[in-house]
Amino acid sequence: MSAPFKAYDVRGQIPSQINVPFAYRFAQAVKASLDPQRVVVGHDMRVDSPALAQALMQGLMDSGVDVLPVGRCGTEEVYFHTAHSGADAGLMVTASHNPPDYNGIKMVLKGAAAATPENAFNAIEKLVRSDDALPQVTDHADRGAFHDHCNREDYIARLLQEVTSRQLKPLKIVTHAGNGCAGPIIDLLERHLPFTFIKVDHEPDPKLPNGVPNPLLPEKRQKASQAVLDHGADLGIAWDGDFDRCFLYDHKGRFVEGYYLVGMIAKHMLEKEPGSTILYDPRLTWNTIDIVESNGGVAKPCRTGHAYFKQMMREENAIYGGEMSAHHYFRDFSYCDSGMLAWLDVVSELSASGARLADVLEERIAAYPCSGELNFTVDDAKAVQERVAEHFQSANPEVESIDGLGMVFDDWRFNLRASNTEPLLRLNVETRGDKALLEKKVEELRGLIQA
Repeated sequence: MSAPFKAYDVRGQIPSQINVPFAYRFAQAVKASLDPQRVVVGHDMRVDSPALAQALMQGLMDSGVDVLPVGRCGTEEVYFHTAHSGADAGLMVTASHNPPDYNGIKMVLKGAAAATPENAFNAIEKLVRSDDALPQVTDHADRGAFHDHCNREDYIARLLQEVTSRQLKPLKIVTHAGNGCAGPIIDLLERHLPFTFIKVDHEPDPKLPNGVPNPLLPEKRQKASQAVLDHGADLGIAWDGDFDRCFLYDHKGRFVEGYYLVGMIAKHMLEKEPGSTILYDPRLTWNTIDIVESNGGVAKPCRTGHAYFKQMMREENAIYGGEMSAHHYFRDFSYCDSGMLAWLDVVSELSASGARLADVLEERIAAYPCSGELNFTVDDAKAVQERVAEHFQSANPEVESIDGLGMVFDDWRFNLRASNTEPLLRLNVETRGDKALLEKKVEELRGLIQA
């Protein structure tokens, strides 16, 4: 088995790395290493996902484990149902925003706690890669049971809790599901909300006729942006395929960098519970730290990645955590990320204040302009990081090493880190209110990386 076990999930190409036999054995290894009694299983809209989910369920039941199927869903639905049902683990078949020939498995433990190499993946990987026969039940009475589907209405009710006490305005909102899994959830929420939804690429489609939904890529933003302008919408929302990330557009059709949303949501959370801890990722930091500390909160950095955030959220009892890549984590959602709660929080605040998203964020963008995430394909990420570090060392910067290479100067900073899921080096740069300096430093770093 050559399937790559990543830092916090499993992801690889179909069928050479991820396939039905692998999924079946992975399920057997889950039972052998963790001994769960009940496991939630869901899958995204990709062509291979239903078969892989079926193999997981078959492997679990053949090993004596009861299965709670969610069917086609978003990753956060597996998180929710794992915690809500009291199941021992949750498995989600998805490759998120990776190319169409990829797939993978995300996993959480009881209570939707993070599955990490130490508490799950190392032991599972060892069994999957071994030649040992994994145990199966021999008596039919010992096989795992196939329970009824998890009740999606329970999940919808949880989402609506976020806005039940708020006076929502009848906003016009573009939703761009990218033919992923978010569309059906918007349909279920729609009947309870006063919003008019303009739905773009709304229906889940395994063929992904418009490509993999990934609004982090600039070329994937035009359709939602134009729809906002064409319909005179108040804002736009887009998601990746398994909708654990959400992205926003203002009323001018401009894509909003996820970095600024972290600060915005953090402020709202601190209004609910002053003095709370907020987690942020180390790629872009100054705006978030400023907002959190100005509003009486405690800002703490966390290594990028959903497992790291879930784990540290629990350790710090943080009320909220946000990554600039559009993952938003909520203590009241089992410390997990939700691409639905994030936008519901934003629209409830816009309704309460009467402000537009652009008005709320423009001051912050001017105070801390950023590059957005720039991706580079390189042969040796470590060598590039060392070359960049050596170049700037004479300026005596503060060096951050929590995740990749971070260097902090008086009026600008950058982070350069290797992706956990793709063969890319990711660059983020920000300044203190100086757009010209930002452009200058981005070009300087670009030259160093591509040298």
